[in-house]
Amino acid sequence: MALTEYFVRYLQRRDTLTDDDLARLRSVPTEIRSFQPGDEIVPAGPNKTRSCLILKGMAGRLHLLPGRSAQRVITALHVPGDFVDLHAFVLHGIEHSVVAVGPAEAEFIGHDELTEITENYPHLTRLLWMSTAIDAAIHRQWLVAANALRSSAHLAHLVCEIYTRLMAVGAARDYRLTLPLLQRELADILGYSSIHINRAVRDLRDRELLRWTGTDIEIIDWPGLVRLARFDPEYLDLERRRR
Repeated sequence: MALTEYFVRYLQRRDTLTDDDLARLRSVPTEIRSFQPGDEIVPAGPNKTRSCLILKGMAGRLHLLPGRSAQRVITALHVPGDFVDLHAFVLHGIEHSVVAVGPAEAEFIGHDELTEITENYPHLTRLLWMSTAIDAAIHRQWLVAANALRSSAHLAHLVCEIYTRLMAVGAARDYRLTLPLLQRELADILGYSSIHINRAVRDLRDRELLRWTGTDIEIIDWPGLVRLARFDPEYLDLERRRR
């Protein structure tokens, strides 16, 4: 199966792709697999031979701290269009796994294909580099939010970011999104207890910023949510320009 369109949309949101770029991307052979919540999409460890993109649902970058009771730490969320482990293409291995957050589909691309692209398509090579740079920028912003924002604002920042990333690839619109995370998983991501997350969700509802029912979120006051979160999407680098 050829490469699907979410990654193409991810790139086209930020740059103009030539006909040759598009033809090469759409000729990339891939394998698509489905995953249930909690399934391991990419295991930790060395010697990876392929990388993958998220097609449906979400995935989390999962670290396990050693000890008598292993502590789970989720350090990234991936949405459709994201390469979850492109860094494994140039590293010996990865120190984390990638797991499905809710039902998910992923698309796997062989490193031999990525090698051919980087040897023969300089513009696409720069765009692959861009995607890893944006991934790193998101990680830095998560550190800033964790240190600068209190629980309600921190959760609001996550909602603003995920909605913006989904909207950029056409996977969300009209201020509605699905966030397939249990409160325990939100606690793992944001570094709070489940009780704190419950209070933060209730606070966002009480402020009439959003409606949150199960995994479905409707943002009813986007400007207010942005103000509370102090959200500036500059780090997502959504400006379309020549790279």
